[in-house]
Amino acid sequence: MLRRHRGSRGNVDAAELNITAFMNLMVILVPFLLITAVFSRLAILELYLPGSSTEPADPQDQTFQLEVTVRQNQIVVSDRNLGALGIYPNSEYGYDYAALSKKLAEIKEKYPEKTDVAILLEGEIPYDTLVQVMDRVRIAETVDDVRKTIVRTDLFPDISIGDAPVLDGGV
Repeated sequence: MLRRHRGSRGNVDAAELNITAFMNLMVILVPFLLITAVFSRLAILELYLPGSSTEPADPQDQTFQLEVTVRQNQIVVSDRNLGALGIYPNSEYGYDYAALSKKLAEIKEKYPEKTDVAILLEGEIPYDTLVQVMDRVRIAETVDDVRKTIVRTDLFPDISIGDAPVLDGGV
Protein backbone atom coordinates (compact mmCIF):
# COMPACT_ATOMS: atom_id res chain seq x y z
CA MET A 1 0.00 0.00 0.00
CA LEU A 2 2.77 2.27 0.68
CA ARG A 3 4.19 1.75 -2.74
CA ARG A 4 0.97 2.71 -4.44
CA HIS A 5 0.82 6.11 -2.85
CA ARG A 6 4.40 6.84 -3.73
CA GLY A 7 3.90 5.80 -7.33
CA SER A 8 0.81 7.92 -7.83
CA ARG A 9 2.66 11.04 -6.79
CA GLY A 10 5.15 10.64 -9.66
CA ASN A 11 2.41 10.61 -12.29
CA VAL A 12 1.12 14.14 -11.49
CA ASP A 13 1.13 16.37 -14.61
CA ALA A 14 3.14 19.62 -14.49
CA ALA A 15 1.02 22.80 -14.59
CA GLU A 16 1.28 24.80 -17.83
CA LEU A 17 1.98 28.53 -17.78
CA ASN A 18 -0.63 30.47 -19.68
CA ILE A 19 1.17 33.62 -20.93
CA THR A 20 -1.42 34.61 -23.51
CA ALA A 21 -2.74 37.47 -21.40
CA PHE A 22 0.80 38.77 -20.79
CA MET A 23 1.63 38.64 -24.50
CA ASN A 24 -1.56 40.56 -25.32
CA LEU A 25 -0.52 43.21 -22.82
CA MET A 26 2.93 43.51 -24.41
CA VAL A 27 1.49 43.78 -27.91
CA ILE A 28 -0.52 46.81 -26.78
CA LEU A 29 1.97 48.35 -24.35
CA VAL A 30 5.15 48.38 -26.46
CA PRO A 31 3.72 50.39 -29.42
CA PHE A 32 1.97 52.76 -27.00
CA LEU A 33 5.23 53.48 -25.17
CA LEU A 34 7.14 53.97 -28.41
CA ILE A 35 4.57 56.39 -29.78
CA THR A 36 4.38 58.48 -26.60
CA ALA A 37 8.12 58.51 -25.91
CA VAL A 38 9.78 61.91 -26.10
CA PHE A 39 12.90 61.77 -28.18
CA SER A 40 15.13 64.58 -27.01
CA ARG A 41 17.91 66.14 -29.04
CA LEU A 42 21.01 67.18 -27.20
CA ALA A 43 22.68 70.24 -28.68
CA ILE A 44 26.19 71.06 -27.62
CA LEU A 45 27.94 74.29 -28.46
CA GLU A 46 31.71 74.19 -28.18
CA LEU A 47 33.24 77.17 -26.42
CA TYR A 48 36.84 78.23 -26.08
CA LEU A 49 38.57 80.01 -23.25
CA PRO A 50 40.41 83.18 -24.23
CA GLY A 51 44.11 83.51 -23.60
CA SER A 52 45.35 85.18 -20.46
CA SER A 53 45.19 88.96 -20.62
CA THR A 54 48.34 89.14 -18.49
CA GLU A 55 50.44 87.64 -21.27
CA PRO A 56 52.54 90.30 -23.00
CA ALA A 57 51.12 91.15 -26.41
CA ASP A 58 53.41 90.86 -29.39
CA PRO A 59 53.68 94.36 -30.91
CA GLN A 60 53.96 92.80 -34.38
CA ASP A 61 50.69 90.90 -33.91
CA GLN A 62 48.10 93.53 -34.80
CA THR A 63 45.50 91.16 -36.28
CA PHE A 64 41.82 91.91 -35.90
CA GLN A 65 40.53 90.38 -32.65
CA LEU A 66 36.79 90.83 -32.24
CA GLU A 67 35.35 91.24 -28.74
CA VAL A 68 31.76 91.70 -27.63
CA THR A 69 31.59 93.07 -24.10
CA VAL A 70 28.25 92.80 -22.29
CA ARG A 71 27.84 95.25 -19.43
CA GLN A 72 24.85 96.01 -17.22
CA ASN A 73 23.88 99.08 -19.26
CA GLN A 74 25.32 98.45 -22.75
CA ILE A 75 26.93 96.13 -25.27
CA VAL A 76 30.29 97.14 -26.74
CA VAL A 77 31.68 95.67 -29.97
CA SER A 78 35.39 96.25 -30.21
CA ASP A 79 38.74 95.21 -31.62
CA ARG A 80 41.27 94.33 -28.95
CA ASN A 81 43.91 96.42 -30.75
CA LEU A 82 41.90 99.35 -32.14
CA GLY A 83 39.24 99.85 -29.47
CA ALA A 84 35.48 100.28 -29.67
CA LEU A 85 33.75 99.77 -33.02
CA GLY A 86 30.24 100.26 -31.69
CA ILE A 87 28.55 101.01 -28.37
CA TYR A 88 24.90 100.06 -27.96
CA PRO A 89 23.28 101.34 -24.74
CA ASN A 90 20.22 99.63 -23.32
CA SER A 91 16.81 100.95 -24.29
CA GLU A 92 13.76 100.82 -22.06
CA TYR A 93 13.16 97.29 -23.45
CA GLY A 94 16.64 95.98 -22.64
CA TYR A 95 19.67 95.26 -24.77
CA ASP A 96 19.70 96.37 -28.43
CA TYR A 97 20.23 92.98 -30.08
CA ALA A 98 19.13 94.23 -33.52
CA ALA A 99 21.89 96.86 -33.63
CA LEU A 100 24.39 94.26 -32.41
CA SER A 101 23.38 91.87 -35.21
CA LYS A 102 23.64 94.62 -37.81
CA LYS A 103 27.13 95.65 -36.66
CA LEU A 104 28.36 92.05 -36.57
CA ALA A 105 27.07 91.49 -40.13
CA GLU A 106 29.01 94.59 -41.27
CA ILE A 107 32.16 93.29 -39.59
CA LYS A 108 31.69 89.88 -41.23
CA GLU A 109 31.47 91.55 -44.66
CA LYS A 110 34.75 93.34 -43.95
CA TYR A 111 36.49 90.23 -42.52
CA PRO A 112 34.86 87.21 -44.22
CA GLU A 113 37.57 84.76 -43.12
CA LYS A 114 37.22 85.70 -39.44
CA THR A 115 35.36 83.04 -37.41
CA ASP A 116 36.35 83.68 -33.80
CA VAL A 117 35.00 86.13 -31.26
CA ALA A 118 35.41 86.67 -27.53
CA ILE A 119 32.30 87.44 -25.48
CA LEU A 120 33.25 89.21 -22.27
CA LEU A 121 30.66 89.54 -19.49
CA GLU A 122 30.42 91.71 -16.43
CA GLY A 123 29.41 90.01 -13.21
CA GLU A 124 25.69 89.44 -12.56
CA ILE A 125 24.74 89.31 -16.25
CA PRO A 126 21.76 86.92 -16.60
CA TYR A 127 22.35 83.64 -18.40
CA ASP A 128 19.55 84.43 -20.84
CA THR A 129 21.43 87.54 -21.95
CA LEU A 130 24.54 85.45 -22.63
CA VAL A 131 22.51 83.02 -24.75
CA GLN A 132 20.86 85.88 -26.68
CA VAL A 133 24.26 87.46 -27.42
CA MET A 134 25.76 84.10 -28.43
CA ASP A 135 22.87 83.51 -30.84
CA ARG A 136 23.39 86.95 -32.45
CA VAL A 137 27.16 86.41 -32.68
CA ARG A 138 26.91 82.96 -34.28
CA ILE A 139 24.14 83.46 -36.86
CA ALA A 140 22.65 86.38 -38.78
CA GLU A 141 19.04 86.15 -39.89
CA THR A 142 17.79 88.12 -42.88
CA VAL A 143 14.43 88.03 -44.64
CA ASP A 144 14.42 87.10 -48.32
CA ASP A 145 11.65 89.31 -49.75
CA VAL A 146 11.35 87.28 -52.95
CA ARG A 147 10.88 83.89 -51.33
CA LYS A 148 9.38 85.19 -48.08
CA THR A 149 11.80 83.06 -46.04
CA ILE A 150 14.38 83.66 -43.34
CA VAL A 151 17.96 83.18 -44.51
CA ARG A 152 20.52 82.25 -41.87
CA THR A 153 24.22 82.88 -42.41
CA ASP A 154 27.14 82.04 -40.15
CA LEU A 155 28.94 84.96 -38.59
CA PHE A 156 31.43 84.01 -35.88
CA PRO A 157 30.82 80.41 -34.73
CA ASP A 158 34.06 80.02 -32.72
CA ILE A 159 33.08 81.66 -29.42
CA SER A 160 35.27 82.28 -26.40
CA ILE A 161 33.77 83.44 -23.11
CA GLY A 162 35.52 85.45 -20.44
CA ASP A 163 35.17 88.18 -17.84
CA ALA A 164 34.83 91.77 -18.97
CA PRO A 165 37.61 94.11 -17.93
CA VAL A 166 36.74 96.21 -14.91
CA LEU A 167 36.00 99.84 -15.71
CA ASP A 168 37.84 102.58 -13.82
CA GLY A 169 36.25 102.97 -10.41
CA GLY A 170 34.44 99.64 -10.75
CA VAL A 171 34.60 96.75 -8.37
